[in-house]
Amino acid sequence: MMELEAKGIKETLSLTILLSERVRKLAEEAQTFKNECSIIAKQADHLSQMLRSLVRLSNTTPSLYQNPIRRIALQLWKNLGYALSLARKCRRTNILRRVFTIISAADFRKLNSYLDTSLGDLKWVLNVLDCGAGGGGIGIGIDFSLPPIASNDPILAWVWSYIAALQMGSLEDRLQAANEIGSFALDNERYKKMIVEENGVPPLLKLLKEGGIKGDTNKIAAATALSNLANDEGRVREIVEENGVPVIVQVLSDSCLTMKVLISVANLVSRMAEYDEVAKEEFARENVIMPLVSLLAFETFSEKSNSGKPKTISKETGTSSSSNHHRARDRENEKDEVKLQLKIKCAEALRFLLKNSVVNSQKITETKGLLCLAKCIENQQGELKLHCLMAVMEIAAAVECNADLRQSAFKTNSSAAKTTVEQLLRVIEEESNPVFQIPAIKSIGLLARTFPSRETRVVRPLVTQLRHTNTEVAAEALIALTKFACLENYLRVQHSKTIMELDGVPSLMRLLRANAYSQTQGLILLCYLAINVGNSEDLEEARASTALEVAARSPVAQHPLLRELIPKAIEHLELYQAGISPEDTPMNTSAFSFELQSFRYSGRKDSKVY
Repeated sequence: MMELEAKGIKETLSLTILLSERVRKLAEEAQTFKNECSIIAKQADHLSQMLRSLVRLSNTTPSLYQNPIRRIALQLWKNLGYALSLARKCRRTNILRRVFTIISAADFRKLNSYLDTSLGDLKWVLNVLDCGAGGGGIGIGIDFSLPPIASNDPILAWVWSYIAALQMGSLEDRLQAANEIGSFALDNERYKKMIVEENGVPPLLKLLKEGGIKGDTNKIAAATALSNLANDEGRVREIVEENGVPVIVQVLSDSCLTMKVLISVANLVSRMAEYDEVAKEEFARENVIMPLVSLLAFETFSEKSNSGKPKTISKETGTSSSSNHHRARDRENEKDEVKLQLKIKCAEALRFLLKNSVVNSQKITETKGLLCLAKCIENQQGELKLHCLMAVMEIAAAVECNADLRQSAFKTNSSAAKTTVEQLLRVIEEESNPVFQIPAIKSIGLLARTFPSRETRVVRPLVTQLRHTNTEVAAEALIALTKFACLENYLRVQHSKTIMELDGVPSLMRLLRANAYSQTQGLILLCYLAINVGNSEDLEEARASTALEVAARSPVAQHPLLRELIPKAIEHLELYQAGISPEDTPMNTSAFSFELQSFRYSGRKDSKVY
């Protein structure tokens, strides 16, 4: 049985035909239960004929859908094995063997039932596949007859029928089948798993790639069905392994397609990138960032041409094809809500592609993608603005952990970087909705190591947000300021002084009395300030030393970072209050080593990036 599963469909059918012929021959030679064996011989002959019909169909249909055939053939193989064993017993002429071989009429009734079931399965699969291969369609939505093999699970038969139509049917059948599969995939996880296991992904990708006469409609149906399946890492991986990523990127890059098609494909990219890191890597390899940025930039940048009319990037690029020109004009005349939806889906896809991906972050900064995101943050609202903010936040996260990207993407003379930072600061200062403020605050914090000490303008709005009535916004401002003052920041002393000059300490001390999360984050920042600028009068007036001593005796001091920072901070404050400068104490070798590494890593102060 295991050997049969590993064989090709034609060989499987051929071996099953040989077994059915062997059963027929032995049944015809039976010495006992001749009437019962005669029935078995007829059933075996009928099965053999139907199997030969399947072989002929497989020879004339290159795109034959094999999954139901294989499942039915394996079950038939088991039934024929039982029939062979029974026929052998009836052929034996030795009297002793007859005595010790117990056969009853019930055995034949059971076998007849098994073989009738297999006959029903073969009849069903021949009807479905023969019609799908050229018999006028499989009658989607009309014939919902079930094969006996799926009597306990009707959905399996319907999935087989729809995938067969998708793989072998007419264009109209393929469209309807894709829509039905998409609907099934919305119902529950079991149906999604079944569709993938029964090989529904390859014909969906083929439909997405080819489209046919009703190209746009078919592509939308295929992309939608794939998107409905792609909410699980394993299923997304199936799409990747079926070479789906190049197909998707190719469709997304097609300038002849309508915006509605591109919306569905961009949504598919978003779903796959959200659930599978391998898919994200494959999309990076195929450079999906480029078409997504191009679509997001559509009508985002405009300038006046000589005629005084707005000229967009897409117009400047231009093509020599009249068809492409017609499509471009159709896109410009598309409804505003459709244009907006396309931008939203592209921004969402970029957001998930950029998450935890230095490669994709590098690619988007090498294009006008960063500037495009900044312009959308400036000019857009709602879902589009949020996705762009989240995308920038993911780039900032990559910048924080990758020195090369930090140097290349946020250089002092980078107009894209400057524009992005300006928009982030504007959101922090002017927006009233925490949903937008929080990713902007996080982004500035993640970029803390790119700002020179003179950039006090980026610290000021963060200090202001320490007084925000929303505790989550205030806590995020704390975390962002901590990144300016932490030991890993080469300019931590200058930034710490700036925080104090902007009257940040009183607000910080108030947050220590807020919830546990704010208290923890606030203590971390307070420790850094004490370590960096322990001689500050602001800290002394705020009784920072007392606050830290109290914290040292509380459960919050068990936080791994605070366990190390609080004693150091208290020591610094005590030294300054006693009039002893840390420079007068013996040099701490490990501290000196850390300072040296920080200097080597960051470079000279005047070579800092933006």
